[in-house]
Formats: sequence, C-alpha cells, structure tokens
Amino acid sequence: MARTRTTDADDLPRYFVWVRGLEGPEPQKWMAMDFGIGDWKRPLVLAYLELPEDERRLSLSMLARRYPPPRVDLS
Repeated sequence: MARTRTTDADDLPRYFVWVRGLEGPEPQKWMAMDFGIGDWKRPLVLAYLELPEDERRLSLSMLARRYPPPRVDLS
C-alpha cells in the first residue's frame, strides 16, 4: 500500500502575525493560531493573516514589507 506524502506547504508556517514587542510591533510566522492555556498570547497579537500557500515560503522580512505592521498606541 502506497503512503500519501504530505506537501511541503503543510510543513510551513501558515500564519503571518504581528505581535507586541518591547520596541514596537514584531513580525512572526506561526504554524497555528493556538493561543495556549488561558489565552495568554491573545493580548500580544496585534494582527494576523492566514498566508496563501504560495506566500508561505517567503522570508519574514519580505512578508513584513508586504504586510506592514498595524499602528499601535504607545501610551
């Protein structure tokens, strides 16, 4: 019996996320939008986008230029 091989896109981060960093918004790539126990990550997430399969291979810096950070109130 032949095994079905998963595509490479299945192994790549699926979400592009802007999180609250110490010096302003920071970009990240996440595999899943799992906020964990007690949703401790939720207040840190400023914006997120599910990436199309053809964009999942792009570098973090390229995605950050393509999808700029949201405006953040620093007060």
